Amino acid sequence: MPGFFSNGSRRRAILPLQALNFFMADMQAGIGPFLGVYLIAHGWHNGLIGSVMSIGGIAGMAVTAPAGALIDGSSRKRLYVIVPGICTVLASVIILLSQSFVLVSASQIASAIAGAAIGPAVSGITLGIVHQSGFNRQMGVNQAFNHAGNMVGAGLSGVLGWMFGMTAVFWLAALFGVLSIVAVALIPPKAIDDRVARGLRHAQGDDDKISGYRVLLGCKPLLILAAALCLFHLGNAAMLPLYGMAVVTGDHANGPGFVAVTIVVAQGVMILTALLAMQLGEKRGLWTVLLISFAALPVRGLIAAFLIGRWGVYPVQFLDGIGAGLQSVAVPALVPRILNGTGHINVGQGAVMTAQGIGASLSPAIGGWMSQRFGYSTTFVVLGCFALGSVALWIGFRRIVSTAAAAPENEAGEPPSVEQVTLEARGMAG
Repeated sequence: MPGFFSNGSRRRAILPLQALNFFMADMQAGIGPFLGVYLIAHGWHNGLIGSVMSIGGIAGMAVTAPAGALIDGSSRKRLYVIVPGICTVLASVIILLSQSFVLVSASQIASAIAGAAIGPAVSGITLGIVHQSGFNRQMGVNQAFNHAGNMVGAGLSGVLGWMFGMTAVFWLAALFGVLSIVAVALIPPKAIDDRVARGLRHAQGDDDKISGYRVLLGCKPLLILAAALCLFHLGNAAMLPLYGMAVVTGDHANGPGFVAVTIVVAQGVMILTALLAMQLGEKRGLWTVLLISFAALPVRGLIAAFLIGRWGVYPVQFLDGIGAGLQSVAVPALVPRILNGTGHINVGQGAVMTAQGIGASLSPAIGGWMSQRFGYSTTFVVLGCFALGSVALWIGFRRIVSTAAAAPENEAGEPPSVEQVTLEARGMAG
């Protein structure tokens, strides 16, 4: 059978795959929450901080879908983790060299490009190793390791930042980038089935190429998912950096230490919710998992508005852990179900990440200028309200989306193809 690899080769790939998910966590978000506090200490204002973060988000958004297409067509998927690792190291060094607007913007662009490629790459590598039948369960394990890495990275950042200053945070991010490169290099190339990694069925030939963008534009469940995630991240992305700045500015708390606490609380909850999402998705369907994640943000915004202080971090970040933890498993698990059989799963992952990036890139600028003009409390309420649009969209189109989200596996242990999901969705909508 084409693309079949020995179980021994797969087993040897699992440990470095889990190590990769642990170390890449700091690559994706390690310096982001600390950046605002670091720049405030160097005389920056909220509006400018939000703008420079948005510049990076826009850059990441622009390259995410093309990165997914490149990963789909590549037999060197590990390279798309190695290059982001190098970008992370460079981004940390740039910020340490200078805090000028141009160089900080360049560092954020490098970090955003790294994050844009690494998500679809790791998802494709995982799918190529464990195949569809083991993908949901392995993604739950992957995300548990990812959140554990974020928690450990944040804790180390807080301790090192307290002992040696904020520059230690950026050196730690660079170290995690190097360790991610080492981890992915230890994954045996033969353990990755490139055909399965892109969603091709074994009966399909390499000539069965469908335009990835045509599949995405014609796939209603995927478009609904992308729109709901865009609205969610429009409110979610700015909340943690702003909350850290609000408390540090008002209570004069230790900057690195407090930001580390905000991350550790959220990531600790995410470890549990990532494992819970795996079980809940199998029993109740991924539609329910995502609905809970969307509903957590409006409540989080209200609590953040009225509990700005050191103790408010616990309920605020507990809800962040629920929302982000559930999505970290449900979204990458749902996209392969929707696009199974097209050969363009990683394009789909990239397109969904692009939609998330649109919201996430605009959020810091909106939140930064709003907080500067109207204050933190009003800003938190407004940011939380964006997710009400996600809830309305998710419930309003439930009949179409739930067909893909709760799709039962067929006798071969795979979810139905995108053609089957589309036909069922049309029938339900009719």
